[in-house]
Amino acid sequence: MRSVWAGKKHQERIKIVYHDDMAKQFQLKIDRSAKMPLTEQIRNGIGAAIESGVLAPGVRLPSWQDLASQLGVARGTVRTAYEKLSAAQLIVASWATGTQVAERPRAVIRKEQPPDTGSFMEMYLQMIQGPAMFQMGVPAADIFPATLFARIRAHAVRAEAGAAPIYPDPRGEPALRWEIAAYLAIARGIECSPSQVIITGGYSSGLGLALRGLGLEGQKAWSEDPGFPFARRGLELARLRVAPIPVDANGIEVDYGLRHFPDAKLVVVTPGQQAPLGVTLSLERRLRLLEWAALESVWVIEDDYLSELQLEGRAAPALASLDRGERVIHIGSFSKTISPALRLGFLVAPVSLMSRFAEVAACLAPPPGPSVQLATAEFMREGHYLRYLRRAKRAYSTQRDALLERLQLKVEALSITTAGLAALLRLPDGAPDTSIAKNALTFGMAPAPLSVWYVQPASARSGLLLGIGTAPKTHLDRWCDRLSDIIERFK
Repeated sequence: MRSVWAGKKHQERIKIVYHDDMAKQFQLKIDRSAKMPLTEQIRNGIGAAIESGVLAPGVRLPSWQDLASQLGVARGTVRTAYEKLSAAQLIVASWATGTQVAERPRAVIRKEQPPDTGSFMEMYLQMIQGPAMFQMGVPAADIFPATLFARIRAHAVRAEAGAAPIYPDPRGEPALRWEIAAYLAIARGIECSPSQVIITGGYSSGLGLALRGLGLEGQKAWSEDPGFPFARRGLELARLRVAPIPVDANGIEVDYGLRHFPDAKLVVVTPGQQAPLGVTLSLERRLRLLEWAALESVWVIEDDYLSELQLEGRAAPALASLDRGERVIHIGSFSKTISPALRLGFLVAPVSLMSRFAEVAACLAPPPGPSVQLATAEFMREGHYLRYLRRAKRAYSTQRDALLERLQLKVEALSITTAGLAALLRLPDGAPDTSIAKNALTFGMAPAPLSVWYVQPASARSGLLLGIGTAPKTHLDRWCDRLSDIIERFK
């Protein structure tokens, strides 16, 4: 039985009902006012029904003459559509059986598999879940001038759409590289030319570019202990041998590294505000590290992840600003200031590595699209970025003071310190900080467990890192009460 209905103006639908073991009902719609040719509408409609299983293998279709009559279109229109479906092996036609849906492999429904328990990806996905209270690495949404930046970015998108369709510079847009070089000279004390700046897809992309460009597979690399677990895993994936170096109140223990791993060829360090403890690498250790690096041809990757967002006093100059031996590769990003969703960062290459790094960027690590780069360049050029950073520091200082005050009232028996843009809540040794963090996530809170930042389990300390940027004063008492209750349950 076949029937036809009249629909909206210029539109028809044909419903086909099959009386066999594979009874299906299928409605084919055509729109005579659409720009798409009728042949393509018929081919797409039947093809989609076959792919989705609405028309099962073996189901007989109307002949192209019958379907043309039902739809009120030329026979050649339907015949061409059938020929295309046959060429795609979606239908088969014969004198004996007519036109039928072709046999196809049975569709396999694949469910997304969760990462293995205890794996790196499980930890990674847990740490980036959100938005949530106390989440680290995320700037405060109510401080950033989002409307202004959106307007600038919309203008950049229009300019990009109207530009000539050519491949952009793999090192990044010249306008942004120029602005970053000027910003680094003022804010971080780094003297570099725009040609040394390479735009990256965030810190991870910059780290990957540097590791690929250096080609140190099989060599030892110093890694802070505790230190950023994502960077540590990056070293392992790049086939370097991780050498854990302890961190104390003065930063990474350089002398410890020289005693135990003097043959290392790479150091990855967060000298400005150590992640996760928040300490600043002392001047004595900075000079010692740079002296050894120059003498032994060691490369140093400086992760300047918080830039000058130091809440107490003026931020220490970047390690690269003291480098006279051209051994420091400086990596920064806009994730902690503008947004991690931009996936926008930068790398400053020593002159001797400029060509090599540019080749890696061109072939293996291209930057984000031009529009986001040009928008960020204008945001910086007009002075909005520096004004925003000053405003953010004031707001974060206020939020930090409020958070520390509430925590000291709620968990007065525990040690609480500031660690960069986080509050570090020390838990008793052996306390299951990972379990506490997972439990807190079910209540809309995302503190980061401290223990996962350690390389060696024997030296791991238990604690929680609470992001300051995502801890507004509104209802802070209630959130701290809930966190305190969770901690008590796991004691």
